[in-house]
Amino acid sequence: MLLPAAIYILLLVGIPFIFAILYSFSDATIGNPQLDGFTLETFRRVLSDPTFQRSLGNNFLFTALSQVITVVLANILALALTRSFPGKWFVRLLILLPWATPIAIGTVGWLWMLDSVYSPIDWILRNTGFLGPGGLLKRTPNMYWLAEPGLAMFSIVMVHVWRMLPMSTVIIMAGLSSISPDIRDAVQVDGVGFWREWREVTLPLLRPILLVALLFGIIFTFTDMTVVYVLTRGGPNNATQVLASWAYFKGIDSGNLAEGAATVIFMLPVLLGVAIILLRIARRSEVL
Repeated sequence: MLLPAAIYILLLVGIPFIFAILYSFSDATIGNPQLDGFTLETFRRVLSDPTFQRSLGNNFLFTALSQVITVVLANILALALTRSFPGKWFVRLLILLPWATPIAIGTVGWLWMLDSVYSPIDWILRNTGFLGPGGLLKRTPNMYWLAEPGLAMFSIVMVHVWRMLPMSTVIIMAGLSSISPDIRDAVQVDGVGFWREWREVTLPLLRPILLVALLFGIIFTFTDMTVVYVLTRGGPNNATQVLASWAYFKGIDSGNLAEGAATVIFMLPVLLGVAIILLRIARRSEVL
């Protein structure tokens, strides 16, 4: 009964993964995709490429910032949405909408929201005195979100947080719901405050779930290229370039299949190491 699913996974993931490894040890291009021989020269060229080095650093920065913000906000939202209040179902629906929306469509919407001329965010900032002559943020009429390196990185981080927040919130809400009501009743009887309850009771019980949410978030973020591709295409001046987008530009746009595959392969040991570490910590947390 598991055979159809195993065949599906093999065809969808296994075979492309094997071809990526084979291409990374070759000199294959779109013009000549033949695997004539195996060489390490491709990896040497990739490692010495300044754009690859910058993309690797951007990948770690992009992943770290977005996951820290996502985990913090997801905890706040999960705690709020597990309480009873009028209209909770509608708020839950609004929270889940970004995850239900196709990522490309949602990112295109943000592309217009962050437009250098017609951004509604800039319009609000101008009319509240944050932009323009004497503005608190900038004296220019627009922020140019996707044109300045720092603002461009901030923009793709925030858009990715918007995208990943629903999934992390739902996972943490499931973890909060699994905590026995008897434990919470005992804590309330003892008169323990909110922060102490969170630190000494809720967080230890929730730690395995938090680690799973963090693991999924890291994997999705580290391998994502849609947000970067749609918003900035790695610009300005490769300030937001990440490994996935650079591999696409190198392997598909430039036609260098070998270097594109080699760039992607560098994600494997990083994600494998992160997965092993987080799963081991989660297992110890469950035992404790």
